[in-house]
Amino acid sequence: MKNNVLVVVDMQVGVFAVPRYDKQGKAALINQLIDAADAVIFIQHAEGEMCVDGDLWQIIPELHQPAHAHYVTKTACDAFWHTTLDDLLQRLGTRAFTVCGCATDYCVDTTIKVGASKGYAITVVADAHTTADRTYASAQQLIGQHNEVWAGLSLPGNPVTVMPTPAILSAWGVPQ
Repeated sequence: MKNNVLVVVDMQVGVFAVPRYDKQGKAALINQLIDAADAVIFIQHAEGEMCVDGDLWQIIPELHQPAHAHYVTKTACDAFWHTTLDDLLQRLGTRAFTVCGCATDYCVDTTIKVGASKGYAITVVADAHTTADRTYASAQQLIGQHNEVWAGLSLPGNPVTVMPTPAILSAWGVPQ
């Protein structure tokens, strides 16, 4: 059984072709989590120019990719929709995971909500997800708003937890 499972959503070269808020800072935090996790699952979106095995589909070079990492390919905002993620989590023997990545307001959000509705205990890394500025809101506003929304989701018996990287690492027993 893997206790500290980290799901890293869409941290891909093609996704970052559009400028995203604080790429380097988010990558540094995600690397701390990757290095401490018992299991790491990279979610990769494959659509259009981001076809499987193309350069744009690859994980950004700033991120560590441990030899034991798992990879799941998706074609929708939801990392569970027609993918192997559910089966992989079951094989790892877990009903809980921690999530980070890109884009806060699309793929990260959808994966959190669907995963929680499937009964997974989800911890969101409050400071390790990012997005782009949108027409009516900045990336920073979207990140803050989504952290607030996720922390307040009404899922009786299965609340989503939102915590910053240092608190998660501490909960995982990593000395600070």
